[in-house]
Amino acid sequence: MSDVLLLVQAAADTTHAYRDFPLIGARAAVWIAAEVHLMFAAFVLGVPMFAVVTEAIGIFGGDERYDRLSKEFTRLLLVAYSATAIWGAILVFFLATLYPRFWAYLTAVFGTSMWVYASLFFVESFTLYLYYYGWDRWKKGRAKLWHWTLGILLNVWGTIVMFIANSWLTYMMTPPRDITPTTDPTTIKLWHAIANATWMPINVHRLIANVVFGGAIVGAYASYRFLASRTAEERAHYDWMGYVGNFIAISALIVLPFAGYWLGREIYQYDQSMGITMMGGFMSWLWVIQAFLIAVLFLTGNYYLWVGMERIPGAERFRPYTKWLLVVLVLGAIVWGTPHTMIADSKELAAMGGSHHPFLGALGVMSAKNTAVNLMILTTFLSFLMYRRANRRPVVPWADTGTRIQGAMFLVAAGIVLFYGIRGYFVEAIVRIGYSVYQVLAVLSCILFVTVIDILMARGAQSLGAIQWGKMPPRSQYALFILAVTFTWLMGLMGFARSGIRQYWHVWQVVEDTSKYAATPALGYAARMISLCVLIFLSLVAFVFWLGGLAEKSTFVSQGEARHVGH
Repeated sequence: MSDVLLLVQAAADTTHAYRDFPLIGARAAVWIAAEVHLMFAAFVLGVPMFAVVTEAIGIFGGDERYDRLSKEFTRLLLVAYSATAIWGAILVFFLATLYPRFWAYLTAVFGTSMWVYASLFFVESFTLYLYYYGWDRWKKGRAKLWHWTLGILLNVWGTIVMFIANSWLTYMMTPPRDITPTTDPTTIKLWHAIANATWMPINVHRLIANVVFGGAIVGAYASYRFLASRTAEERAHYDWMGYVGNFIAISALIVLPFAGYWLGREIYQYDQSMGITMMGGFMSWLWVIQAFLIAVLFLTGNYYLWVGMERIPGAERFRPYTKWLLVVLVLGAIVWGTPHTMIADSKELAAMGGSHHPFLGALGVMSAKNTAVNLMILTTFLSFLMYRRANRRPVVPWADTGTRIQGAMFLVAAGIVLFYGIRGYFVEAIVRIGYSVYQVLAVLSCILFVTVIDILMARGAQSLGAIQWGKMPPRSQYALFILAVTFTWLMGLMGFARSGIRQYWHVWQVVEDTSKYAATPALGYAARMISLCVLIFLSLVAFVFWLGGLAEKSTFVSQGEARHVGH
């Protein structure tokens, strides 16, 4: 028998299979370390994506603003990357000492991938330092393309690292079906354990979510610097930076629910009881909270765009339409947040005739919610379209025809969403689930084709005036703060939903949790823990912002002094 198996069995037989943590307990300690680590990991994966894209725009478009923006993004990574490593080390220490039996089993299955993970982490670190500190040295000509290649490699290493870590957490939730509690972990093929049922859905979902999260945090940084700015030049720069962060965050948020649907479908297909626990059990009210949080993201993102249109010449022709967009968003948020079953006392239940309200009960099912969220996505995309076209008037001969085609595409997509949403009330659940695919395809097709038409229409468009960057009211910057806080809290909530459905299993139906913390905690306790993690993370991020401000402040001062000397 192998040494690794002996280690697992020894850990299982010892009385120290679990150890507790002072004051807060072992589960809370691991929860905090894991959550804060994952939040920083999302940040350091999302931000390099922005940096590479904006640097490419600067290289191939010849706009140095994007190169400076890319460098400023990367500056935030240096401290954040160290924080990610520190919290990751704390998490490993807690798991190895507080949950030795579980950690021994996990290392027996994934030991090889953990070595690869650690090696790539070092490679990623060296790439990051070369990418940032070589910025000014490799600034022109072919050297700049070499520098941009480093940024691409930084994203490749980070994505592979995330995929490896995702295999560990998804294995805990959906281990391959032929694995039983008595299976020797050394006989489990590594790739078999990695490529489990939810591995790829989690990869796609977290990749998109990291983009949203990174954009939200960058937007919050820009809003902080905007409010602290003392010159018009600084306000203009950070207003533009905040817009870029918000644009990236909301653009990715539009497609994020589709990845979530895929993940939920795979969980149901793997084990229907897990899906019922997640959507129909005690966690059902968690999704009501999630619905309102996502509604806040959509409403806040659209509000920022509508306020931003005040600084765009020509945008006034679109402002009358925003109130109707708001009506759709609010109604969609109300439907999405309506629970299927109501919390009520005996008299209220008797008056309703059961736990389902005679009217609201119809809005609590997935047919209504899928319809609502898809219409909210279409509405948000329309806001982006108006913002994009605000200070431009198309001059191509077919401009009027193109606009009518775009409008028809919106109407057709909305009609398909409504048709299948209503039709879903009259078919079986298995058929209704399939209808959501048609709704998603209709919305995505509309977004794709309308965008292509708009890009073609924009060729040679007449400008109605330059965007007046920096002329934004302070309330617009508070909206960016709300986006960052809300999405951070939402990440914690969804992490609890994913982990909580395992109930009293470390690895679902393979490694049982026999500690005193085995039961899934109540939603109130989870909300307090998530809030604490968010507070810790945002406090540390505020420190990162402060350090970034110190470095950037000297740049603005030196530029001001240079202008003074020139005069």
